[in-house]
Amino acid sequence: MRTFVAKPQEAVAQRKWWVVDAQNQPLGRVASRVATLLRGKHKVSFTPNVDTGDFVIVLNATGIKLTGKKADQKLYRRHSGYPGGLVETQARRMRETRPHVMVEEAIKGMLPKTKLGKQMYRKLKVYAGDRHPHQAQKPVEMTVR
Repeated sequence: MRTFVAKPQEAVAQRKWWVVDAQNQPLGRVASRVATLLRGKHKVSFTPNVDTGDFVIVLNATGIKLTGKKADQKLYRRHSGYPGGLVETQARRMRETRPHVMVEEAIKGMLPKTKLGKQMYRKLKVYAGDRHPHQAQKPVEMTVR
C-alpha cells in the first residue's frame, strides 16, 4: 500500500471557508480548533510539508472568554526595537482595545514557526464584531465545543 502525499495544486483546489463564533468561548479552545483547520489536520489528505488547510473567519473576538485570573495576570508584550521600548498590556485592556490581536496571537502561537506557518496564518481572518465581508465565499458554520 502506498502513502498518499498531497500536492500543492490539489490542496488549493480543495480549500473551504469556515466561520467560527468566539462569543463566550475559551480563548485556548477556539485557538486550538482554528489552528487545526488552518493547518489541515482535520482532512484525510493532510501532509505535513504542504499547506492543505482551509480559510477560517473568527467572529466576535470581543466576546472571547478568559478563564481563571488570566484577565488580570496575562501580559501581552511587544517591543519597539529601541532601548526601553518594551510595552506590556494586560489581557483585560487588550480585550477592550484590540481583541482581534489577542485571538490572532493565540492562534499564531499554535502554528509552525516556518514559511509554511506564515502561509497558513494568512488564511486567518479575525473580526471583533459579528459581521464579515466574505459572504461570497459561502463559509460553513463551525461550532467549538
